[in-house]
Amino acid sequence: MSFLWGVSATAYQMEGAIAEDGKSPSVWDTFVHEPGRVIDETTGDVAADHYHRYGEDVALMAELGVDVYSLSVAWTRVQPDGTGPANPAGIGFYDRLVDALLAQGISPFVTLYHWDLPQSLEDRGGWLSRDTAYRYADYAALVADTLGDRVGMWVTLNEPFVHTVFGYGLGMHAPGKMLLFEALPAAHHQLLGHGLAVAALRQRSRAPITITNHYSPIRVVGERDEDRAAAAFYDALHNRVCTDPLFGRGYPDGFDLPVRDGDLETIAAPLDAIGVDYYMPTGVSAPGDGDGLLPFDLVELPGYEQTDFGWPVDPDGLREVLMRLHREYAMPMYVMESGCAYADHPDDQRRIDYHAAHIGAVRAAQAQGADVRGYFVWTLVDNFEWAEGFTKRFGLVHLDPDTLVRTPKRSFHWYREQISNNRSVR
Repeated sequence: MSFLWGVSATAYQMEGAIAEDGKSPSVWDTFVHEPGRVIDETTGDVAADHYHRYGEDVALMAELGVDVYSLSVAWTRVQPDGTGPANPAGIGFYDRLVDALLAQGISPFVTLYHWDLPQSLEDRGGWLSRDTAYRYADYAALVADTLGDRVGMWVTLNEPFVHTVFGYGLGMHAPGKMLLFEALPAAHHQLLGHGLAVAALRQRSRAPITITNHYSPIRVVGERDEDRAAAAFYDALHNRVCTDPLFGRGYPDGFDLPVRDGDLETIAAPLDAIGVDYYMPTGVSAPGDGDGLLPFDLVELPGYEQTDFGWPVDPDGLREVLMRLHREYAMPMYVMESGCAYADHPDDQRRIDYHAAHIGAVRAAQAQGADVRGYFVWTLVDNFEWAEGFTKRFGLVHLDPDTLVRTPKRSFHWYREQISNNRSVR
């Protein structure tokens, strides 16, 4: 199979048009309007206005020469209340977008859920409620009924671990709950929804199916047994809780989730690939003299270049992640998100260096036997970066959030040449 080059983006960060054509509020629409939630007090009300300017963005993708656009669908466009029939105007937008992509020879990889739960469902318990898993499967079926004949790949969920921890555990993302380990039922219910959705998709579409998790190599900081134990615990939490059950292994020891009879069999529905998001390694040590709420401390890793997010740049960490997944699960893999926040414009050499090194890490993993089939840059256009607003910029294309003018950066032209010259890295 040929190697696929792409770009990735999400509905809430790109689309805007938060109340048009029947769309209702998601948890992110609510969250960003609460004072102090977003660092620069911006919102995704307009974002990159992709809802109205998707033709311009598809033209940019065509100029770039990508094989794939990895996008997400906004649940509240399709089902404004999170239940009931499809909203024709909402699903119609994605119908037109998919056709526009295919007309340019670009395959749509469609993520069904990227953190934007209908607020109406959150009001009924959100992902802490088991019922949300069943509502999610109904929604997946509605999307597949319309798009299932044209989607290149289905992605059920994006980063359920991150959504659970940031959204329900630490309150940094929508819906803004601070439940610590009491948030873990949200992870289980997302995975249950995933398994139910796989069954619904298989009935309606021949497209392959995956789920995307965020993976991070764990670096032990310290020499004590306690440091190694803390790192092992965090590794299980970050890298295994939302992956092991997908392959029939259940949850790691030490994690108590609300599993009912049949749940683990549902979650372990066969997949066609593993979706991999990678940004950085994580330093972990035993907890210090803090409040004792967590059995580990996340600590800075010295000696690495850092992005504007303060994230360490470690391309070999991507190779490490891919090789671990290859050894443990032996599945085809797609790097669904790889990117860096730098404000540089228009000459963003640091972004070029970042992607060149991470593509090199993919090639190294392939040379060692890993079945990696695609690399997708996060992201095409600078967009609304969740709680960071517009202060962090990942795009190959600069966006002026006031005028919405799109201006390709130097990295855009570099990536176009990379794609043209390396249609297959295998």
